[in-house]
Amino acid sequence: MIGYKLFRKRKDGSYGPLFINQKLKLLPGIVYEADDFKTKGYAHRPGWHICKEPKAPHLSEKNRVWCLVDFSLKQELQRPEHQGGTWYLGNTLQILKEV
Repeated sequence: MIGYKLFRKRKDGSYGPLFINQKLKLLPGIVYEADDFKTKGYAHRPGWHICKEPKAPHLSEKNRVWCLVDFSLKQELQRPEHQGGTWYLGNTLQILKEV
């Protein structure tokens, strides 16, 4: 499936998750398997968190970039519109390009 994910972009050109497992470095073109990281203060939703559209009004876009991603669907979640509406949880994730 195709979706969008918001990342931190590092000076070395790699991408990183916003909140969970922040030290992970991701590069375009590589397929990454989802890991399960329980993190205090966050709902436990294992998998890559992916948006249907490049919008997540509840998140700041400062120093962050949206990327078009390909992923294998694990689950679809209906979230409030102020959180971007439909979210996907993915088992795998591949960054295709910045948008």
